[in-house]
Amino acid sequence: MNDTIDVQVTRPFRARAEQVFDAWLDPAWLGRWMFGPDVRAEKVLHLRTEPRVGGGFSFLVERQGQAIDHIGTYLHIERPRRLVFTWAIRGESDDDASTVAIDIADIPEGCTLTLTHTLPARWADYAPRTRQGWSTMLDALQRLF
Repeated sequence: MNDTIDVQVTRPFRARAEQVFDAWLDPAWLGRWMFGPDVRAEKVLHLRTEPRVGGGFSFLVERQGQAIDHIGTYLHIERPRRLVFTWAIRGESDDDASTVAIDIADIPEGCTLTLTHTLPARWADYAPRTRQGWSTMLDALQRLF
């Protein structure tokens, strides 16, 4: 029995791989496409990154009056091709942490990004919601380029 489930989303970008990669590590860029009122009904409280292997991030937002802190640790940083990090909500069980891998490849018009979010199998019912969430964010990032 498989202990995990992969959710995958791919998007082309009319931008250089370096630009798309850097948008994942720069809080100013993250606030334009991943979080905030331009993406969904929420208020950004802080977006902090320490972009190095072993470094962490904290993306604290307020949704419907509730503070939600998306946290993780950078596991692999290979600019501009691959970024891997853990993904969890502060205060939830360590068993609920998942992993996100970003792979970027050049194409003639720019680059293509493939996101693979590996979830614990017990979260399989959330796979469609996870896919939709990442799709919404990647669509917002795509519009910036």
